[in-house]
Amino acid sequence: MKGQDIGLLLKLYCLSLGENQSVIPIPTGQWQDWSLDSGKNAEAFSPGAADSYGVRTLAQMTGISKSQVNLALNRCYSVGLAKKDRRSGTPSVNRKSLFEFIVYGLKFVFPASPGAVTRGITTSLIAPVFDNELMSAGELVPVWPDARGLSKGQGIEPLFKSATYAIRKDPALYVLLALVDAIRMGQPRERNLAIHRLENYLGLAK
Repeated sequence: MKGQDIGLLLKLYCLSLGENQSVIPIPTGQWQDWSLDSGKNAEAFSPGAADSYGVRTLAQMTGISKSQVNLALNRCYSVGLAKKDRRSGTPSVNRKSLFEFIVYGLKFVFPASPGAVTRGITTSLIAPVFDNELMSAGELVPVWPDARGLSKGQGIEPLFKSATYAIRKDPALYVLLALVDAIRMGQPRERNLAIHRLENYLGLAK
């Protein structure tokens, strides 16, 4: 498994949200922590587009190369984190297995350690959507290094290199990846809150 596999699975789930009205909507609002291109929003992709699940489109949406998207999908199929629809060939996410892997295995396979102070996009529970709920005054915020980021803090390597590109195209993906970071690097209170929210947003809460 690679970190980009998890990012791709979360993107696939975000695409499916337009087709599934039974899950709790992911709050996205107008939050962002990066400068815009020429004052315009980044190009958005419609979840309802017929080719949204094609390798070429997934590559455009995530910044992961087409060959790597193919490899990632095959890895996810082989371990049961995703499956392919028999008729359409469309990939879908095994939400329960993905949730369990993120909660119990991710921090060991893809640990996150704060690095040097840099400019970037806030992550974990410091991402704008969480409104600094658990941040103590004086702490350096965790950020994904990015030249267009509006915050300054300790650099955290994202799950995959093009994560900051992908979240600018999909606010829901920003929320999910920030939650994943809170789970893989947070203290118990942060982890528990992030786990609870991820469970809700994946439609798994009972």
